[in-house]
Amino acid sequence: MDLDIKGINNKKRQNIIATNTSMLVMLNIAKLVFPFFTLPYLTRVLSTDCYGIVAYEKAIMNYMQVVIDFGFALSATKQVVQYKEDKSKLDYIVSTNIIAKVMLATIACLVLTALIVMIPILRVNVLYTYLSFTSVFMTIFLLDFLFRGLEKMHIITIRFVIMKGIATLLTFIFVKKNSDILLIPILELIGSIVAAIWIYLEVRKVGIRYVHPKIKDCLATISESAVYFLSNVASTTFNVLNTVVAGIVLTSADVAYWSVCIQIISAGQALYSPISDAIYPEMVRSKDACLLKKIITTFTPLIILGCLLCVLWGKYALLIVGGEKYLGAISIFRDLIPVLFLGFYAIILGWPALGSINRIKETTKSTVTAAIIQILFTGIAVLIGKYTLLFMAIIRCMGEVVMFSMRFYYFKKYRNEFNN
Repeated sequence: MDLDIKGINNKKRQNIIATNTSMLVMLNIAKLVFPFFTLPYLTRVLSTDCYGIVAYEKAIMNYMQVVIDFGFALSATKQVVQYKEDKSKLDYIVSTNIIAKVMLATIACLVLTALIVMIPILRVNVLYTYLSFTSVFMTIFLLDFLFRGLEKMHIITIRFVIMKGIATLLTFIFVKKNSDILLIPILELIGSIVAAIWIYLEVRKVGIRYVHPKIKDCLATISESAVYFLSNVASTTFNVLNTVVAGIVLTSADVAYWSVCIQIISAGQALYSPISDAIYPEMVRSKDACLLKKIITTFTPLIILGCLLCVLWGKYALLIVGGEKYLGAISIFRDLIPVLFLGFYAIILGWPALGSINRIKETTKSTVTAAIIQILFTGIAVLIGKYTLLFMAIIRCMGEVVMFSMRFYYFKKYRNEFNN
């Protein structure tokens, strides 16, 4: 009887993981699809200068989002997993994380105000800037970490589709010319508000209520998630530096080639995230090394097949995304395929594996070290005049090798801390 119950429970856990993975795959597909709807449309109805404002504001808001999100997607999710059966504790965790994010949003708003004073494009479009920031601020109340921890990934997926679907549809209806530019952040804000209201209703169904947390606990929460933030910002910082350096050293054609190639690679890597996100709560709960092995053995053939298809038919991907003028980038695209291959293992061995056994510093160290090495070699390449597309691809692959190797080493070193 005990064996039957255990088998049923194991099957239920597998079904939950499978459902969550499928939901997160749908979420990541949606994240890839919606931009393909709006960006080509906006580039056609807006002038180049006007669209440049939209793109620049979006880039600034991405940085604001990183500050507000900090490392809560992992640290807060972990807390929810650990105390999901303790209702009062769960109330306090959710409330503490909300206030902590509000504190970070206040800092982000002050920084944004300083940027508005210093940067002309933001100063001229100050209303657009603050409206865009309001949409970012509203993400505080979407509580993705709660539903990740409760393993209700479908709520996150539906929320995203509601938010982006409304904004996208309204953009097609109302944005027709340059004078409509201010409608873009307003429509995004409408989508965010509707999504926040829907999330509020879902939170009430779960039975979560707001309590007044202590400020010191909010600060402690920020401090705890800082190591996750450091890991995330390390890779983000390199991507920003890489783009800036490429724009200074290389020709505009080279920058375009690189951008298209890295976007395709990034789109492929984005498909790994739902797998990682789906097993993370289960790994925190069970620390089951067998689950990691099963995930790796299941997806490795698909990863290999995908990489082979990129080698053989990568030119068609470039043709679809960029058109015939980007076919000259095929060699660089193929040089970046090791990033696509090793990226899967680096992600799985990161937070789902090492993070689940509280080896947070080791996980962060691997990311920061890889970023530092990439930055170092980028600087050397520029100084010696060897900063080419090929060298950029080699450096990018080198960073992925370093991160994977370090995480694999730590995984083997702390293997006895896993179950099974």
